[in-house]
Amino acid sequence: MNTTLTFSADEIAPTPETVYELQGIPATAPVPDRVDALYAKSLEFFRATVDARGIVAPITKEEFENVYEGEGRNEPDTPVADVFPHADDLALFAVTLGPRISVEIGHRFRANDLAVASMLDSVASGAADRTADVLQNRYKESLKQHMAATLAKSPQRTNRFAVLRYSPGYCGWHVSGQRKLFDYLRPERIGLSLRTSFLMEPLKSVSGVLVAGPREIHEFSASYDFCSRCDTRGCRERIQALCEDEYAVEP
Repeated sequence: MNTTLTFSADEIAPTPETVYELQGIPATAPVPDRVDALYAKSLEFFRATVDARGIVAPITKEEFENVYEGEGRNEPDTPVADVFPHADDLALFAVTLGPRISVEIGHRFRANDLAVASMLDSVASGAADRTADVLQNRYKESLKQHMAATLAKSPQRTNRFAVLRYSPGYCGWHVSGQRKLFDYLRPERIGLSLRTSFLMEPLKSVSGVLVAGPREIHEFSASYDFCSRCDTRGCRERIQALCEDEYAVEP
């Protein structure tokens, strides 16, 4: 059963550090006052225009195998293909910041208000990722409650559990995989559609699969053929976060 969610601006607002990194400012570099002022102004626009929504739907391994196959354009070996068969639970998801913030960004660019437009674009990008993280954490907590009740009946079991999201367009999962993901998830109910290019509309959106299971199944090395072509290595940070944010479900 699909579940729709809403998110407040406060819980998904990106940190200044996240936004400045997207602006190309290293974490160790001093930030001029004018840049701080631009961030504050952009955050005001963000709060005035964001309408963040999400949808999540459980999916079986057999169903996800079909979704993941997509149009047959994935890399031969990928983390998703290696990880999901070992999962305890899977769910497809999508989140969007809504159309108004993209309209505002476009308006600022057309008005030649380039500094604010660029900063607001980074704020929105950071917020979209943050929204996906919040949804991931909500899903994790719902599983935690479910597993605690289940494990109470089996005192001999103690599971170390983690949830990590994977998205089409990354880690060898071809972006064309969005088509089958959308066919299954039906995120139009939160105002999300798919362009012919497989980009989402509104643009500031994130979709993918939530993979829940023992933390160890997510600890893959960056040794796949496509890893050398990756510019972000964002998976490394997310895997590291699992070590810091793991939880044990005790009987």
